[in-house]
Amino acid sequence: MRKIRLGMVGGGNDAFIGAVHRIAARIDGHFELMAGALSSTPEKARASGAALGLEAARSYDDFKSMAIREARLKDGIEAVAIVTPNHMHYPAAREFLKRGIHVICDKPLTSTLADARRLAAAVEKSEALFVLTHNYTGYPLIRQAREMVANGELGTLRVVQVEYPQDWLTEAADPANKQAGWRTDPARSGVGGSTGDIGTHAFNLACFVGQLTPESLAADLQSFVPGRPVDDNAHVMLRFKGGARGMLWCSQVAPGNENALRLRVYGEKGGIEWAQEDPNRMLFTRFGEATRILTRGGAGASGVANAVSRTPGGHPEGYLEGFANLYVQAAGMIRSHHAGETLPEAPLPGIAEGLMGMRFVDACVRSSNRNAAWVALS
Repeated sequence: MRKIRLGMVGGGNDAFIGAVHRIAARIDGHFELMAGALSSTPEKARASGAALGLEAARSYDDFKSMAIREARLKDGIEAVAIVTPNHMHYPAAREFLKRGIHVICDKPLTSTLADARRLAAAVEKSEALFVLTHNYTGYPLIRQAREMVANGELGTLRVVQVEYPQDWLTEAADPANKQAGWRTDPARSGVGGSTGDIGTHAFNLACFVGQLTPESLAADLQSFVPGRPVDDNAHVMLRFKGGARGMLWCSQVAPGNENALRLRVYGEKGGIEWAQEDPNRMLFTRFGEATRILTRGGAGASGVANAVSRTPGGHPEGYLEGFANLYVQAAGMIRSHHAGETLPEAPLPGIAEGLMGMRFVDACVRSSNRNAAWVALS
């Protein structure tokens, strides 16, 4: 199959998330990076383009000129990955969507709820597809957990617990640390610090696996590091439609934690437990029975999990492969779209999940400002 022509906004050759997206896009050979506006300054953008082997004519100084020219080229890009700081997601996505270029956007959706709503309107007006890379939904055992919930193996859900602690912002950010700089700057990250950065991942994962609709929450946000203008720790209670209850903890000031995303889901018949740092195993317990260990590619792996696995059981797959699964399924949707076919069913996060994530951040801030009062996700 011909590779899909891909562009990128942000994510220069020294940016962590840009490299992750490029690796994920090429693991299965469905995309080829053809163009980019890779940095916020023309000089850095051109240098990054050259370092990544882009043609000089297709290494752009800014995303708007890139969108305009690529839309006119016979061999212009068909999709664009947007991997900028949060405040640039909406303006960049808008330029490509209105020209019919599919958008694959890093999370969270935007830096503000108002921009999220504007972006949702832009997606609705466009014929192009929009995918949001909540990459943890691509893990095989997460797909299996979602299937188990849907099949009733846990029974009616009662409790969902999700946590995402890190420790990398335990001290004041080093001015030389580019990632820490923009992630703790509300003008670029949005009003939510840890809630927007990693809390949205945790929230999305709980809703994805449990297929739950959140109704309200009560949040207690902290900025433990003196002078930090965004939250670096959050405790959130959640109420879901149908009666399930949830607890979410996210923190970037928890020493000893690197990337400790963990999910527990309990229903009337049983429960599951999964941890991102050990993603190839999941615990499953039916009430009154011994706990089973399910492994990726192992004897208990389901068809839906095996469909997004690449290697036999016992050969670990992880972060990059899970990320790549989103790109594989995005490629399938893009090809079907171009062929005028019905889009294949794929549990890909999109504009609805992105908008809900921004409602989550907004509600957390509103609740915390009211002494952790219960507020609706609006």
